[in-house]
Amino acid sequence: MRRITERWLKQAEADLSAAMDSLEDGHYEWCCFQAQQSAEKALKAFLYEHGYTSVITHSLKELIRECSKIEGGLSSLSTEARKLDMFYIPTRYPNGLGGDLAPVEFYEEEDARECLSYAESILKEVKKYLKS
Repeated sequence: MRRITERWLKQAEADLSAAMDSLEDGHYEWCCFQAQQSAEKALKAFLYEHGYTSVITHSLKELIRECSKIEGGLSSLSTEARKLDMFYIPTRYPNGLGGDLAPVEFYEEEDARECLSYAESILKEVKKYLKS
């Protein structure tokens, strides 16, 4: 595994761990965002391992599309990626949601658990492909 891949994968794992901590602490909005970050970094690790030198987007759906150009390219995770994309901005900014609620008031444990599940699926698949 290339060094750049290892660095991105290590950060993806750390972000997932932080997301779990946020869930336990009741910081559901941060859990959702950190789960999105974990998945994004895992997908970027996959692309870097396959020779990419620059990956600019933060959209998981776009990253999955790029990954699917590679043999064994993770296209089965497009639903998880698309759903996690919905948590990139509104979990962090009070004006990212409609209405009067701040993200801390809006997101619930169910959202956090769902995001964690999606991120875990993506990270697990990426690791499986990187080990083969």
